[in-house]
Parts: sequence; C-alpha cells; structure tokens
Amino acid sequence: MEDRYLQAREAIEEAVLRGPGRTAPELRQAAARRGELPAELKALVAKIHDHAYRIGDEELAALRQRYSEDELFEVVVASALGAALHRLEAGLRALGDAT
Repeated sequence: MEDRYLQAREAIEEAVLRGPGRTAPELRQAAARRGELPAELKALVAKIHDHAYRIGDEELAALRQRYSEDELFEVVVASALGAALHRLEAGLRALGDAT
C-alpha cells in the first residue's frame, strides 16, 4: 500500500522529535516512544499514550514546578505524536492484513 503522506509525516517527526526546542531531542524521542524518561514524566507520558482525556490540570501543575510551559508543551506534543504514529502503524498493518 502506497503511503502518500509519508513525506509530510517524516517532516512532522523531524520537527517535533529532532528539531530545535527547549527540551533535548532525546527526551522528546523518549516521550514519543515511551522510552527511558525522568521519573516525574513517566505517568504523564503513559497517560497521553493510553488515556489522554484523563489528564487533569493538577497533574500539569505539579510538573510546572520542575518544567517550563514550553518544556511541558514539547513533551506533550511528542507523546501525542508517538501515540498517533503507533495507532497509524497498527491501522496500516490491519489494512495490509485485510487485503
């Protein structure tokens, strides 16, 4: 199956996961892939990947004592991108298996 959005997706991945930011690219990549993260970010990243709708303001408020708004934004976006890519890959695999 041809992926007509491959170039666009790769550009987004490059910008979000490896582009300049307030957080290290390694941290953003770990958030996207649920890799090795600082202990205080593990629960947030796991929730974003599994149940993003359950994240409350109080969780982010606690993290604001250690991270700036920009840093938290980058971690949240990287996590959401990773979760979306995981779901996309699963969907594409299912479509491939169905044909």
